[in-house]
Amino acid sequence: MLTRKVNDRLLPFQGLTSAQVKLNREKYGANILTPPEREPLWKLFLAKFEDPVIRILMIAAAIAISVGIFEGEYAEGLGIVAAILLATTLAFANEYKASKEFDILNQVYDEVFIKVIRDNSFTTVKRKDLVFGDVVYVEQGEEIPTDGQILEEISLEIDQSKITGEAEPVKKLTQSDAENQGIEEGTYPAYKIYRSTIVEQGEGYFEVTAVGDNTEIGKLATAITSIENTQDTPLNHQLEKLSKLIGVVGLGFAGFTFVSLLVRGFVTKELSLSSQQWYVVGLSIISVLIALSRVWLPVVYDGLELAGSKLAAPKWLENNSFLSWLKRVGIVLVFFTIGLGLGYPLGLIPSSINSWVTSSVAKALLHYFMVAVTIIVVAVPEGLAMSVTLSLAYSMKKMAASNNLVRRMHACETIGSATVICSDKTGTLTQNQMRVYEVNFPSLNSQLLPALKDVKGLIAEAIAVNSTADLEKKPLQPSRPIGNPTEGALLLWLDSQDIDYISYRGNFQIKSRMPFSGHQKYMATIGISSVTGEDVLYVKGAPEVILERCSQILTEQGLESLKNKAAIASAIKEYQKRGMRALGFAYHNVSQHSSQTNLDELAHDMTWLGFVAISDPLRPEVPDAIQACLRAGIEVKVVTGDNSETAKEIARQIGLWQEEDDFNSGYLHLTGQQFAQLSDEEANQAVLQLKVLSRARPLDKLRLVKLLQENGQVVGVTGDGTNDAAALKQAQVGLAMGSGTAIAKEASDIILLDDSFHSIVNAVVWGRSLYLNIQRFILFQLTINVVALGIALIGPFIGVALPLTVTQMLWVNLIMDTFAALALATEPPHLSVMQHSPRNPQAFIVTKAMAQNIFTVGLAFLIFLVGFLRYIRRDGEITPYELSVFFGVFVMLQFWNLFNARCLGLKQSAFKGLSKNKGFVAIAITIFVGQILIIQFGGNVFRTVPLSFVDWISVIVGTSTVLFIGELWRFIMRLKLKSHLRESY
Repeated sequence: MLTRKVNDRLLPFQGLTSAQVKLNREKYGANILTPPEREPLWKLFLAKFEDPVIRILMIAAAIAISVGIFEGEYAEGLGIVAAILLATTLAFANEYKASKEFDILNQVYDEVFIKVIRDNSFTTVKRKDLVFGDVVYVEQGEEIPTDGQILEEISLEIDQSKITGEAEPVKKLTQSDAENQGIEEGTYPAYKIYRSTIVEQGEGYFEVTAVGDNTEIGKLATAITSIENTQDTPLNHQLEKLSKLIGVVGLGFAGFTFVSLLVRGFVTKELSLSSQQWYVVGLSIISVLIALSRVWLPVVYDGLELAGSKLAAPKWLENNSFLSWLKRVGIVLVFFTIGLGLGYPLGLIPSSINSWVTSSVAKALLHYFMVAVTIIVVAVPEGLAMSVTLSLAYSMKKMAASNNLVRRMHACETIGSATVICSDKTGTLTQNQMRVYEVNFPSLNSQLLPALKDVKGLIAEAIAVNSTADLEKKPLQPSRPIGNPTEGALLLWLDSQDIDYISYRGNFQIKSRMPFSGHQKYMATIGISSVTGEDVLYVKGAPEVILERCSQILTEQGLESLKNKAAIASAIKEYQKRGMRALGFAYHNVSQHSSQTNLDELAHDMTWLGFVAISDPLRPEVPDAIQACLRAGIEVKVVTGDNSETAKEIARQIGLWQEEDDFNSGYLHLTGQQFAQLSDEEANQAVLQLKVLSRARPLDKLRLVKLLQENGQVVGVTGDGTNDAAALKQAQVGLAMGSGTAIAKEASDIILLDDSFHSIVNAVVWGRSLYLNIQRFILFQLTINVVALGIALIGPFIGVALPLTVTQMLWVNLIMDTFAALALATEPPHLSVMQHSPRNPQAFIVTKAMAQNIFTVGLAFLIFLVGFLRYIRRDGEITPYELSVFFGVFVMLQFWNLFNARCLGLKQSAFKGLSKNKGFVAIAITIFVGQILIIQFGGNVFRTVPLSFVDWISVIVGTSTVLFIGELWRFIMRLKLKSHLRESY
């Protein structure tokens, strides 16, 4: 007899009421783990002073202030102190901001929806909203959201490796079953499950016994998060190499400049010293070198490493604590004392301390030291790593807003260099809104079966017991599927037939279940049927697989021999050709005395019940997204468990499969079985041509990814099931569906929150734009490096002691590192990046075109500025006013060049889209206004005097030619491109 829908639905458990939920939340708390305690902000701030460059500046400030005490002039020293505080404060603020950006990734796991029973009805709630006493349903591939006790289970096995370290899954039972079977307790009781463990197999209900910090993993304070935001990336390695190279060049320049100035001072008699005084000076210089060994010695080892040396730096260099610096000061004092002790008896030291070094020589040596420090300050790119972190954090936040939740930092950059994307069909290319389009059960409306009075009941039971999905029912709202979309479609069809699936599922006494397997292509459940009263095996899955295992068919006339398999297969294929998914159903009456427990062995000589055709419309944005990938040089391969006809039809609809491919497919389409039979040599050739891989098993997908990687491809893979985990892990970028299992998400690098292929295209655009933004920053920074190093080196030799003071250089450094990073890192993505082929991930980040730009523009700036210095010194003197003008010209040249750097990789005007990047505009205004304020009010601290309005107009307009030359160049490039396009047509 058909069971109709009634108000009191037959659920295995009633669950909590809304009132109980509220009460338990107040009593036991929310299901949120308290985040680990962070370092206090003051400690994080003080850590910024451990930077070696900051230490050098602190020493320079101490020396400058000490000299100032004798001369009554403190401005220079106080200016350096102010600059140090500004640099460390900004570095701290930016790092704190970047860490906050990453927090969004940790919070998303508390937003995952969990299936529960409340108020005697199935529903879903966020993980964080689970409370003590909730009844939760879990199935294969899901992560356990809280601690709990098993209420009911079917073949439930849990991977507890996250809390025990044991890789072997553990069988879970109810407490009564565990006691009756005499199960020995392992690390944890067999009837309890724990937060963060994974359902390896089966399904079950459990009652929540602990939430949040009271869970086992909460007590142990070992909360498992999947975010690996500290992972080194290929980009980081490249930038580290670049930083080392710049550091070596900077130190080399500084050392060469210092020695050159010593020689120049000796030749020009600026350093007029006796042999005794030279001994004291030499002793002092060596002492300073020992004191600063933590600064320059690592750079020396970096240089040796870049030259190919295997010589490792000593471990004591890694200790950068304050105590370590004090020890070195102690060593210096000992060394200096020994030097003095040996010098006095040998007559190498003047008898009077006042005559050790004259004040003029001391000032000259301090000046040389300041020049060397200035060069190091300019050269060392201490803000580069921070800039990349900001870029990544910004991109990750924006990608999350466009439905790409980045779990691992390297994915941000790697997805931009992807050359192949292996995409699932269901949910990714299609809408994942499954609905039954057609049912074909020959016996459905039969009234002629005396041996089986309830045929509809048999079909309903076959669907209900082989499903882990559910329907959420709310008053005045349509039923909503919860769980697997395909199974949800079947339950919606039952609901439309006025059949309550819960009654059939609840009254079926399950004995064993074999979950769906990508290898077998079906699932099976055995138990005592409420329809027949006997033991029945129900099977659901790929119709062609199940059909081959059937020998009988249930028709309107009753059981008949299955002789028309070809006709049934042909009917199924017609639906599949139209892009629909077909599911077959069969059953087998099993003797109660059968000793066979292997359901796969039992699933033979079955009775064919029929099949259903389920439609899943194509996502409307997918065809355009596929074409965008193809134009960008990214191949797309459809890898699906569906049959060949459905897979090819979807490929045709998205524009991947062409008409001629039907006649000369070659390796364009393969089934999983055909692919598995290919030798490695043949498969290596096949993967390059392949467009569609149908009936793919997990190992087929994994093999495809490996072979593509062996061919030098950068592979992105989509997946949603537990069986996709291996391929997701193997791929350079694993893209899990937001609706996928916890195991698939854990193996992935990016989670597609909306399951859409279009989001993959968005990720590629962001990945390519991110890399380009970092290149823009490097281009801008290295151009200033070339100019500033040249000026600092050449200035003293053309009679200008310090063209730019240390304080001024710190402002320039601030512009280079922090402001430029913020301005260029937040440049919105340009769709034009999809007009180029993927980059080589091993290619050096500084391209040939960038290097040419850096040295061309940098040398042009240097020649102009050296000429300008010589011009303003034409009368043999240089005034503070002239040096203020020079400082203004230097910074404004870089200011206008910032706009040119924004256009790297583009031929558009620097002003195009400027209004969309408010961050860039704000930073540009800050630099512009800041420069004017520093010169007008900097005084002795910045060695400036106020300029007139006319002076400023002259400086601003004169230096703006840099931008307009860039604009003219890009205009010419656009004309050439248009001309080329006309010729090609």
